[in-house]
Amino acid sequence: MATILDEIVERKLQEIESARELVSPAVLERAVADLPPVRDFTGRLQLPGVRLIAEVKKASPSAGIIRADFDPVAIARIYEAHGADCISVLTDGPYFQGDLKYVTAIHKSTTLPVLRKEFILDRYQLLEARAAGADAVLLIAEILPGDDLPHLYREAKALGLQVLVEFHDAEQLPRVLDCGADLIGINNRDLRTFRTSLQHTLGLLPRIPSGRTIVSESGIGDHADVERLGSAGVKAVLVGESLMRAADIGAALDRLRGV
Repeated sequence: MATILDEIVERKLQEIESARELVSPAVLERAVADLPPVRDFTGRLQLPGVRLIAEVKKASPSAGIIRADFDPVAIARIYEAHGADCISVLTDGPYFQGDLKYVTAIHKSTTLPVLRKEFILDRYQLLEARAAGADAVLLIAEILPGDDLPHLYREAKALGLQVLVEFHDAEQLPRVLDCGADLIGINNRDLRTFRTSLQHTLGLLPRIPSGRTIVSESGIGDHADVERLGSAGVKAVLVGESLMRAADIGAALDRLRGV
């Protein structure tokens, strides 16, 4: 039976082809040819303590509209003012009501490294990300079978992008390690069912060799969760929905950080 993730991937492939017709890969290649180096997304997450990636997300397939009064630049500025280390920006339109232009606007409006969080299936999307001002991209192991994961990892690096390689299923871990990823995200949310458990990260951590920077994603609700993950060896957390639902985003981020 097809899952929501299968549906997203199928639609994303159609989106990529439509985008190519509007802006050719050659145009994007020229646009990224002389760009300056990206901001150090990975380096920020390797600083002492548990670092925080704050996410800009208006909606999701499971939750619907998360924040109605959605101003991505204003939200990003609040994140920066309240101590976030990096910003993750959802750019999928049909399912998350995101847009690639949010990456550009946020990158221009803050000094923090920006991650394009997207269902990346093709080098074209990497070119888009670099041209838009992204410093890093997300690659999801579950939707990149065979050689697709290492291929896109190498392509992203060649374009100067930093890469967060995410997985949920334990059987994907060897592929993630083999592709050379040094920044590894463990998604506590199963993208096929959208069920979430913080225990998922804690169970998988012992299987990951030392020397990798581990990010726990989804399901982090409060500072106690952050401390628990940090004690287990997590270097960073990615938090979106709990911040997006807060009446006072800055205060919520302060509480999450234990300030």
